[in-house]
Amino acid sequence: MTTTCQDSGRAGPENEEEFVNILEEERLSSDLGHAFRTFSPSPYKGGPSCSAADIPKIVLESQYLRYMFKEIAAETGSSLEEVREEASEILEEMSQNLQLGFIRLMGYIFTKVFKRLFTNVYVNMEGLNALQQAIKESPVILLPNHRSYVDFLVISYIMFTYDIPVPVIAAGIRKAGMKIVGEIIRRSGAFFIRRAIGSDKLYWAVLSEYVRTIVKKGFAPLEFFVEGLRSRTLKSQMPKLGMMHMVLEPYFKGEVYDIQLVPISISYDRVLEESLLVHELLGVPKPKESTTALLKASKVLQDDYGSMHVNFGRPMSVRHLCWGEINRCHYNLIPRDLPQKPSAEAQACVSWLSHLMIRIQEEGSLISPWSLMACLLLQAPTTVLTEEGLPWHQLTEKTIWLRKLALDFGARLNWPGQVPESDVMSSSVALHHSVVRREAGRLYLVQEEERERKRPTNPEEDVIRTAAAVLMVASYRNQSLHIFVRPAMLATAIHVTKTTQRDELFAFFCFLRDVFSNEFIFIPGKSSQDFEEACGLLRKCGAVHISEQEVTMSDVEVLSFLQALLKPFINSYQVMFRYLQEDGVHVFAEKQFLPAVRNLATKLILSGELHTYEALSADTQKNVLSALRRLEILAKLKASQQNEYRVNKAAVRRISDILSGKIPPHMLQTPPEAKL
Repeated sequence: MTTTCQDSGRAGPENEEEFVNILEEERLSSDLGHAFRTFSPSPYKGGPSCSAADIPKIVLESQYLRYMFKEIAAETGSSLEEVREEASEILEEMSQNLQLGFIRLMGYIFTKVFKRLFTNVYVNMEGLNALQQAIKESPVILLPNHRSYVDFLVISYIMFTYDIPVPVIAAGIRKAGMKIVGEIIRRSGAFFIRRAIGSDKLYWAVLSEYVRTIVKKGFAPLEFFVEGLRSRTLKSQMPKLGMMHMVLEPYFKGEVYDIQLVPISISYDRVLEESLLVHELLGVPKPKESTTALLKASKVLQDDYGSMHVNFGRPMSVRHLCWGEINRCHYNLIPRDLPQKPSAEAQACVSWLSHLMIRIQEEGSLISPWSLMACLLLQAPTTVLTEEGLPWHQLTEKTIWLRKLALDFGARLNWPGQVPESDVMSSSVALHHSVVRREAGRLYLVQEEERERKRPTNPEEDVIRTAAAVLMVASYRNQSLHIFVRPAMLATAIHVTKTTQRDELFAFFCFLRDVFSNEFIFIPGKSSQDFEEACGLLRKCGAVHISEQEVTMSDVEVLSFLQALLKPFINSYQVMFRYLQEDGVHVFAEKQFLPAVRNLATKLILSGELHTYEALSADTQKNVLSALRRLEILAKLKASQQNEYRVNKAAVRRISDILSGKIPPHMLQTPPEAKL
């Protein structure tokens, strides 16, 4: 009998759904038995059945591509046959070839791998049952978050296990090049997309028609990562909108009655690639995806990665979500088979839905005790963690305090019931032995190559070594940031502005939201709702008193913790702003910016002026560039082939001064949609 798990650390009755440990039954049965189990899922009733081989033929013969072939042939001077042949080659490279035999092979391999890697793999049955029903009624789009390579086929494995049609999955083209593995993945349902499409008009046309055809025909559920790439920091990334627009277009054009979106939250106690991700953040190139690299990585099978939770969200009707958000009459003015540029309204709707899906993914994720401990570890001075050690009793007491705060804020916690709290935390530290070690009642950061150094290291290398350990802890802290970020911004506003006036705090809150919109996920146009949420949470835990005009402090401990949680991001951004204000920096290339900022941050750390190692993270540095481009403080030079930018130094100085409290909040402007 498969066991269920109801975590004691859940907030509110709506979060008490049961999670089933699918590995328990598998440990008692044959792996081959699981692979050759009866598989007869109920398909989508609304569309004609077609095979994987039919899809490329339907795409190639579509009126849309015929029109595009003529247009591209006229623009390039090629013949129609040449353009069609190129499109056929693109489809051959791209197309999935879903076959039940390979799904069974995948089921066999994953059962063996999961039993070695994870103690438990929990799945919420309520979400799976709702998904099973939704697939019969409408085209379904599966939207998991992306934290590990394991994410890629785990949804297929679960759906195969529970007799639900397995999805076709959008994958990067590099996976197609992996010997043998690439073909197994293709026959398990992956279709492959080039990373750099650019302005390749034919490729865009073929890809969009291929995706639309899968959705219109209801061939299979379609799965893609709305964030695009795997998150190297374990926190949510800004959505990529291209694929979302492709899957929604059949609804916008009235080609399907409805589409169901299913956000899926995959949570890990420990991520397989934790060390690899950190080194990528510090500038070590990502290893090439190859079969050889996969075999070399097989040593991860010798370690323990705790539990995985896969939380299937409630299927959400696009028809219902878009009611009043978009006028579809625009699409009726042009024949459906002709290309149409999406309206500003459609683009805004796609952006809103994409951000909403990621927020629901965040809300559905389960927070581990280790993530809460990581939040607290990073608020201790780095020298304490590397040299003196943090007293264990201090960390355990504070973690129990933070657990209560997280529950007050509505977090879902993966905190085992009927287990002493000290045992829960001890087992968390044991699981993360690659990051921390406990010795003589104190906790220390584990730094790489402590025993393997054959030569003296220079100070810069020591900084990078410490940064690797700090960033690994930071990645686990990031798993719970979405719980705290809004109240943390209000706590920061109170700390920086030294005001109690609600409208002034709101103005500073909106400023922080604007600056950090590439760092954290905020739904566009919801500034006032985010502020009210922050006020409500701080009032609920007793941290502030709120009147119509004022917000006053009442619990300094909560506010200090929250303000310290946001501090590494503010300090890191200030380092980048400092670099951009230097005399010699007027026009710069992106590839010049990253090492230059890393050098500046290293010097500031060595001098004792900077205590935030997260300023060395490539993702933080790129997020700053994205934010400044969005705020039009960096202007990309049109003639540049090197991603060169001209910087508005006065605007950078102003942002820096606002962050440090030099410009009073009454001088800030709130965005037009933000009204209290």
